[in-house]
Amino acid sequence: MLLETAEHIKVKWTQQIKDKAEMLGFVSCGVAKADFLEEEAPRLESWLNNNYHGEMSYMANNFDMRLDPRLLVEDAKSVISLAYNYYQNLDRNPDAYKVAMYAQGEDYHFVVKEKVRELLEYIQEEIGEVSGRAFADSAPILEHAWAKKAGIGWVGKNSLTLSKQKGSFFFLAELIIDLDLEYDHPIETDHCGKCTRCIDACPTEAILPNKTVNGSQCISYFTIELKDQIPTELKGKFDDWIFGCDICQEVCPWNRFSLPTKESRFVGNEKINQFSKNDWKEITEDVFKEIFKKSPVKRTKYDGLKRNINFMN
Repeated sequence: MLLETAEHIKVKWTQQIKDKAEMLGFVSCGVAKADFLEEEAPRLESWLNNNYHGEMSYMANNFDMRLDPRLLVEDAKSVISLAYNYYQNLDRNPDAYKVAMYAQGEDYHFVVKEKVRELLEYIQEEIGEVSGRAFADSAPILEHAWAKKAGIGWVGKNSLTLSKQKGSFFFLAELIIDLDLEYDHPIETDHCGKCTRCIDACPTEAILPNKTVNGSQCISYFTIELKDQIPTELKGKFDDWIFGCDICQEVCPWNRFSLPTKESRFVGNEKINQFSKNDWKEITEDVFKEIFKKSPVKRTKYDGLKRNINFMN
């Protein structure tokens, strides 16, 4: 009888958490047992050995921590995986350089993490002494692996989490806590089937077989992560992307089900999409600071964005 009662409490707590996550604006919330990611270990090791991380040296750090959430949160029991929609119907100037959709509005690191922390505070208020940490692309966590384990989606050929109902234009975040909950079942079926649209559309051939992306060949890597000059042999292959790239998502059939985000802070600055190419070429540092003061685009700094724009010519 006690076991039944304990199980009933876990189910109740899990549902309370999912209901609160929905109230906070998350479009999906799933729970997985905080355990070692055994299947991911050889994949991660191979990816690093092939130098697919390029100059992103931080990806090689904390190898064990990436695979075991119990090294991030002492006595961790559950990984709550969360998805937050950022899709927009963008009205882009056809004669313009392009900024990835996720970077149109405010920096998601702050917007989403704030909501994950709010969820943790709710759990502590409603359930009691629960220890945990909130993450939004801010720690060594294999977020797509956890999203799959939590039943949010499957990993597509472009290595992103895909959902039949929601596509892939969503941020992933995690809340790792020392509380036992009811665990969701992973989505085992790969609904990509024989489709290869993302592989075929990638201009730099960064998407490899076996759901692997050579990060060091991705347009997002070249326009954001790379600090040196972009290799000249890539001239003409960026399809006008000057910060990030959405090509593999734009061609994905599952994204026809994407709905516009309800988060006003992610809605783009109209100036970004109405600029002509000439406007971009003439952008000053003052204009850059004004338009991108709360944006992820700040990461490239003014000189980095100018480098990307100049590379297009």
